[in-house]
Amino acid sequence: MSQPRNMQDYDKTYAEFQWPHYETYNFSRDVIDRWAEDPNKLALWWVDDHQNEVKMTFREVSEAAQKFCNVLQSQGIGKGDVVILILPRLVEWWVINIACLRIGAVVSPGTTQLTAKDLRFRLQTAEAKCVITNETLAGRIDEVIGECPTVQSRIILNSHREGWLNYHEAMVDASPEFPAVDLGANDNAILYFTSGTTGNPKMTVHTHTSYPVGHMVTGKYWLDLTPDDLHWNLSDTGWAKAAWSSLFGPWICGAALFIHHNDRFDPKQTLEFMGKYPITTFCGAPTIYRMLVLEDLKAYTFPTLRHCVGAGEPLNPEVISVWQEATGLTIRDGYGQTESVLLVCSFPAFEPRFGSMGKPTPGFDVQVIDEDGNILPTNREGDIAVRVKPNRPVGLFKEYWKDPAKTAAVYRGDWYLTGDRAYRDEDGYFWFVGRADDVILSAGYRIGPFEVESALLEHDAVAESAVVASPDELRGEIVKAFVVLAPGYSPSEALVKELQDYVKKVTAPYKYPRAIEFVTSLPKTISGKIRRVELRNMEWKR
Repeated sequence: MSQPRNMQDYDKTYAEFQWPHYETYNFSRDVIDRWAEDPNKLALWWVDDHQNEVKMTFREVSEAAQKFCNVLQSQGIGKGDVVILILPRLVEWWVINIACLRIGAVVSPGTTQLTAKDLRFRLQTAEAKCVITNETLAGRIDEVIGECPTVQSRIILNSHREGWLNYHEAMVDASPEFPAVDLGANDNAILYFTSGTTGNPKMTVHTHTSYPVGHMVTGKYWLDLTPDDLHWNLSDTGWAKAAWSSLFGPWICGAALFIHHNDRFDPKQTLEFMGKYPITTFCGAPTIYRMLVLEDLKAYTFPTLRHCVGAGEPLNPEVISVWQEATGLTIRDGYGQTESVLLVCSFPAFEPRFGSMGKPTPGFDVQVIDEDGNILPTNREGDIAVRVKPNRPVGLFKEYWKDPAKTAAVYRGDWYLTGDRAYRDEDGYFWFVGRADDVILSAGYRIGPFEVESALLEHDAVAESAVVASPDELRGEIVKAFVVLAPGYSPSEALVKELQDYVKKVTAPYKYPRAIEFVTSLPKTISGKIRRVELRNMEWKR
């Protein structure tokens, strides 16, 4: 069993922890430039499936980011301007993130699976001034750019396209010097789009002095990183998890990132890489681990691996046991949200209880509360909440941008509500019960039922639809749709596939319903609202 590096005594660390306070902060200057003082300090090690490798030091990352700051400035992009960034795991994704932070722009990452409709919504709603992507998505953006009047700059990688600035050509003559902008508590840094139960995705805003600083606990205490580590996180660059474990957490600790750029996840290749490269720490969604343990783990070696974590959804105890038997390492669950940094975790300093979420993160007062905001006694189910009064902890989001009503709805007295439910045992361990709302957590993806229902209703065959989470052994949950057909249509396997393909086209492919059940009616309230909870409970009792 590997010994923890950064937390030896959980109770002592939790009791004594204090957040650092910054009047002004710039992650590019205060973290990247600091590590760049050592010209040989490795920042990232990138590989692809074609024997290509790139290694960059912190100094090289800093210089490249400063050059891109000058490119952004030449395009009229500066402090407070929203930059939509949609790229796969390419080195430029990291450089561009650091540049946006340095210049004070608001970076808004997105998955490469977004459709033209998704992109139009994001560009319009965020009032984006700049969009950066590759040839794959540039065409989709060009389909809707006429409806996005705030966009004044389009930057493309590895290609040439009319109306777009080529990233690499623009970098050639750019100056490698750009002074970091001083940024304060109200200056927006990151803008995430996160699915809810109703309507379009919400815009979750984080600030410069809160979110990057808050991931100090992510990197130090959960990932257990030091400057000697090579950390590998398997996460889509469009999700907050990439910021957690592929950017802020590791680089605050001076750890180097291992990055594998490929088209799809390959469990055999992943296991081979753990023996081929000196990877010391590993982070993956529970779905990843479920796929890894299906392989013959005895056929692989893990010579440098010392620490493993998982996040995104609860991890099955049996998977943890199989992985532990093969590697000698316990997968440490971490819990948090797009709206936060790490909130609860099975930290390396104490024995985990398989299936438990762990204990609260230093710097956060996390409790299970009732409807009146009272802390519940042990073993009583309630809402997971974070105390925000009288002192708001570092790492929580600023607001749902342009939506004060939704922002206000997630607070109850002195508490911020995570939207999840749990209970706490006599020893302080949290045990996840489920979402308080209808959001579906599938293979690490957060999917709002409204978006899928809306897509289905656009099809002529669908009169009504209700979408819920259905249990799945591999993905944890899958999207299931209950569909009432319009007159003239009959249930068939062909129609199931047609509806699935249709949803893939009009919304991001990962959101499509993997299961469709045709029904004659849907359960509803007296006021006519669909009772998704009834359908969900039925699914989980099967």
